[in-house]
Amino acid sequence: MSEITNIDIMVANEEHLKYIDIILETISVAAAKRGTGIAKRSPEYIKNKMLEGKAIIALNGAEFAGFCYIESWSDKQFVANSGLIVVEKFRGHGLAKAIKKKSFDISRELYPSAKLFGLTTGLAVMKINSELGYRPVTFSELTQDKEFWKGCEACVNFDILTRNSNKMCLCTGMLYDPAEHVSASKKQTAWKKVFAQLIPNPMKNQVKKLVPKKEETPKSH
Repeated sequence: MSEITNIDIMVANEEHLKYIDIILETISVAAAKRGTGIAKRSPEYIKNKMLEGKAIIALNGAEFAGFCYIESWSDKQFVANSGLIVVEKFRGHGLAKAIKKKSFDISRELYPSAKLFGLTTGLAVMKINSELGYRPVTFSELTQDKEFWKGCEACVNFDILTRNSNKMCLCTGMLYDPAEHVSASKKQTAWKKVFAQLIPNPMKNQVKKLVPKKEETPKSH
């Protein structure tokens, strides 16, 4: 039986404040192992995210399994799902994807008009983002909020970013623009209506064929 069977993924709240230390430790260990940076956050910062309903936590019973939090930038025009982490023993079961999907859904509820974005060097994260509707973009299409880019200072590749004036690095920028998906949805609905008018409903025809014609009663003389 897979270890992920009993894992619950939920919006974190004050009951989960006790996990802050292990969350930060897991993020720190993962960043060191990857050799890339994850924006460093203080215990107080993570606490506020939990109390604001902007953090997702995964638990295997009472055991910490994974985490992610939501940040908004440029006056809430851009939103990032940050600090996505899964404890090593729970990896390989799709938990990262499930946490990301939950975070994505909450982000869309909280900020329906905002563009969701992220920076990553990981192929797995790129694949998850692509399945959610993100597309690769240049850094110029991402938030230009200086506070966001300060989070890259912990990365070993930060000098590459600064040398290129924040225009490119080893990370791939990915963006989900809700306007693009609304347009696509509207187009799909419009085409469905067109096809419905042009193509007769085969079920209707079948029903008509199945209804027998009434036989005329012969007139008596």
